[in-house]
Amino acid sequence: MLRKIMKGGHRKPSKSDDNIFGFGPPPNSGSGPANNVVVNHSSRAAPGPPSPRYGPTVIAPPPMNTVEPLPFFRDVPVSERPNLFLRKLQLCCFHFDFTDTLKSMREKEIKRQTLLELVDFIQSGSGKITENCQEEMIKMVSVNIFRCLPPHEKTGQEPTDPEEDEPYLEPSWPHLQLVYELLLRYVVMSDTDTKVAKRYVDHSFVLKLLDLFDSEDPREREYLKTILHRIYGKFMVHRPFIRKAINNIFYRFIYETERHSGIGELLEILGSIINGFALPMKEEHKLFLVRALIPLHKPKQISVYHHQLSYCIIQFVEKDYKLADTVIRGLLKYWPVTNCQKEVLFLGELEEVLEATQSAEFQRCMVPLFRQIARCLTSSHFQVAERALFLWNNEHIVGLIAQNRTVVLPIIFEALEKNIQSHWNQAVHGLSVNVRKMFLDMDTELFEECQRQYAEKESRARDVEEQRELTWKRLADVAAQRELTWKRLADVAAQRGGEDMITV
Repeated sequence: MLRKIMKGGHRKPSKSDDNIFGFGPPPNSGSGPANNVVVNHSSRAAPGPPSPRYGPTVIAPPPMNTVEPLPFFRDVPVSERPNLFLRKLQLCCFHFDFTDTLKSMREKEIKRQTLLELVDFIQSGSGKITENCQEEMIKMVSVNIFRCLPPHEKTGQEPTDPEEDEPYLEPSWPHLQLVYELLLRYVVMSDTDTKVAKRYVDHSFVLKLLDLFDSEDPREREYLKTILHRIYGKFMVHRPFIRKAINNIFYRFIYETERHSGIGELLEILGSIINGFALPMKEEHKLFLVRALIPLHKPKQISVYHHQLSYCIIQFVEKDYKLADTVIRGLLKYWPVTNCQKEVLFLGELEEVLEATQSAEFQRCMVPLFRQIARCLTSSHFQVAERALFLWNNEHIVGLIAQNRTVVLPIIFEALEKNIQSHWNQAVHGLSVNVRKMFLDMDTELFEECQRQYAEKESRARDVEEQRELTWKRLADVAAQRELTWKRLADVAAQRGGEDMITV
């Protein structure tokens, strides 16, 4: 029995054991195909006989142990091209060390040239790609692009300026770029049948693509953005999953890490998706606005992706004007208190939202809105005050204010008067005078009433201040009187102590 067990424990490996990806990795542990990448195809159908539509079954070539140049497609008969295609895919699964530019230079160039030829072959459409070839191609792409990303160089939470900081560049980009180009050409190719391709470009594949958006290399993120956008457009079955996965990335970024390199690119994709939403808008999309997009105003590094975020927000308001009140109240909820540059961004976005706002929605939120604008008007940071005053340069906003001037003017009148009386910046002073004159021309009676109320308020404030000063003066006099009394008592005690010592 023991001999049988020992004999069974050393089973001879079969071809299928060495051919997990359709072609097996070489036995050596040096440069070669990555054998630790597992690609799960959860949506793939059970294996069966090949469809006649995709031609006869292509038998995978034996594993390659070295990187050697292969013949060009044009140099082989059409019948042999599918097998050559698989051999080239197998060659492209070899990994190389790009930290040493002088290492394996010949092999790196062979792989690069092979990838270029694969891209040209896909782009030209000169040959029908069988289902087996599609599967192996996606596996080759997975082996190359799905990897552990290097840790972020900066671990602090402070926002960084992408124009000032030099971005990290992936050393293996000469190969990665061509792999991404191959994947892009495959996705956009008119011959690609989504019913077949979705077995390999499945949820697992899409999820790993989304994980790569955290790459610090902007070139890689740009390719990922284009590819994911194309996948979203072509594979309708993946659309809800992609939206949900992007949601989860945003939630993790907002409430956990506050660090992700690809938020801007993901928002660019969403801007195009939102633009295609049908009306009336689904409740799912409105929840996405409230739970994900509006809270994205919270992180400190909003300046990195604010342009894309603002575009998405405006798309929602333009699609459904009734969402303006929700958006404005969301902005007020996350309005910065001490970050002046962030406040300037908020004011710019607020102007765009107000430009798409109707009168009914404006009336719902105008009281808290103009209380915040009044605080901005009196900001000691001149850019914040100036940007707030620029709102009166927008005709649509001025029209909304004019319709509701009886509510708006009493809220901001005091801020305008304080700017005119004491703001240190001349530009802010001049703009405040212009806005004040605008209200005077709108409604003289209302303006004079606000002026009267402001004068009364200032008079009461002066009376309160005078009363406070008198109270403090009386307290000071009482304190001085008590101090004098205690000093006299101390002198008397000291004299009595001296007399007692003389007596002794």
